[in-house]
Amino acid sequence: MAKGTSSRQFVTVFVSLILSFGVKAADLTIGYQTGIDPSKVPQANGLYEKALGQKINWRRFNSGPQVVTAIASGDVQIGNLGSSPLAAAASRNLPIVAFIVSAQINTSEALVVRNGSGIDKPDDLIGKTIATPFVSTSHYSLLGALKHWGLDTQKVKVVNLQPAEIAAAWKRGDIDGAFVWSPALGEIRKTGKTLTDAAQVGQWGAPTFEVWVARKDFAEKHPDVVAKFAKVTLDSFADYAAHKDSWTVDSDAVQKIAKLTGSNAADIPELLAGTTFPDAQAQKTDALLNGGTAKAIGETAKFLREQGKVETVLPDYSAYVTDKFVKD
Repeated sequence: MAKGTSSRQFVTVFVSLILSFGVKAADLTIGYQTGIDPSKVPQANGLYEKALGQKINWRRFNSGPQVVTAIASGDVQIGNLGSSPLAAAASRNLPIVAFIVSAQINTSEALVVRNGSGIDKPDDLIGKTIATPFVSTSHYSLLGALKHWGLDTQKVKVVNLQPAEIAAAWKRGDIDGAFVWSPALGEIRKTGKTLTDAAQVGQWGAPTFEVWVARKDFAEKHPDVVAKFAKVTLDSFADYAAHKDSWTVDSDAVQKIAKLTGSNAADIPELLAGTTFPDAQAQKTDALLNGGTAKAIGETAKFLREQGKVETVLPDYSAYVTDKFVKD
């Protein structure tokens, strides 16, 4: 009897130890994009790997829809994408959940028109070719701007190009303008002018933001991994908020972001300043993960349906957002 009790106690202690250390997520692949944000610094420094205690396979993507496809297939477990592709994915009932609002986009995405294109005001866009990655936050902002200006999308030639393709098409003279993010944004601004940006379009009723999402099954099996990932990310936001004046062109942080994203270091301080990175307290408020984000996704989905980009709109998107990984 004593021997049996001892065996049961050993098993109990063994299981407790396993749970206390957490179960590693084998073959963890994280999808990221080239947007400028403070979390690129711990990514470059290997702090995510250190916090999680395991190797991470980082995969770079050109746009949110590409991240969604990879997550849906199971190739990626955690990914970074914008509010527009998130709304489209959730409307298709894909198994994802947003656990951090990683950026509230302001001036870091903009509509730039080419010098000499003859575009000086919104009406001049009629008959012109404007590029943007379809179903991205920039696409959503572009459609929101055209709607605000009362311009029929049939009268403006909107073409689907990825950021790198936009930079190349701009150099060839194939497009008259583009709504996009960095590093393509920095390149086209050299020979163009900003007609509007995401901040202004947001004030017109079409705000955009970025999130970190996880596959639902992965988050359920490895909550410790998602929570630790969230902590490293939010710590980077806090570090930037506390020391943003020191994030100059020559600083180590900015240089690492430039190397990781391919952006011009000279553009990064301004791009960082053009975005809001919500801290841990802000994440848990009614304005974000505790209700506001789900509502914003629903409004985005309604707009996308009006534009023929999604077929259905769900009555409630709260199942695709959670604050439980940032509560502690």
